[in-house]
Amino acid sequence: MAIQILTSQLAVEATTITTLLLTILLALIITNRYAKKKTKSLLFWSLGIWCFVVGVFLEVLFAVNIYSNFLIGFYLLIVGLLVEFLALGSVQLLNSKKINMIYYTFAILTTLLLLYSIAVTPIGNVITHYIVYGNIPIFVVLTSSLVTFPAAIILIYTASISFIKTANKKLLGIILGVIIVSIAGTLYIVQYPAFLYIAEFVGILLLWYGFI
Repeated sequence: MAIQILTSQLAVEATTITTLLLTILLALIITNRYAKKKTKSLLFWSLGIWCFVVGVFLEVLFAVNIYSNFLIGFYLLIVGLLVEFLALGSVQLLNSKKINMIYYTFAILTTLLLLYSIAVTPIGNVITHYIVYGNIPIFVVLTSSLVTFPAAIILIYTASISFIKTANKKLLGIILGVIIVSIAGTLYIVQYPAFLYIAEFVGILLLWYGFI
């Protein structure tokens, strides 16, 4: 039993550390591209990937038994911001100032509500077998869902529109990677933590295919 637990812990640590390293390198690449091109889509995508870096880094800490209420609260906030920034990057592809303004407003309001729910709600220990898994208070679940699920819908919609217009396989890789990484954020909310870690790894590989 002890060997099985150790193996599970080592597997979680290896997966999260590998994902973390790939994500850091990709974040640096995308940030460098934004510095050269100054496009809003790359700006928001780079912010989203840096949130991904922070989220996976926190997962590494959790895997080695470093945990606190502040860290899990920060993790839940970062998961929301990750999906939101990626959606903000993708919505730029629609080239609609009206849609952008509506989503900017919605994103700010729902993020503030999520931050409030995390600040006022005791979350407790939600780590089981070295991964993020547990019952989150319903208030936090609801506010997280307000951030992540509309963002996921926007990502799927923009992916469909953009690929129909361009048929660019690289762009498809980027958008699919963005969607999978975003869905990874929602998987934890709906209590599928095993798929969370798998989706993160697959998502970062697709993003590498799209951007590199």
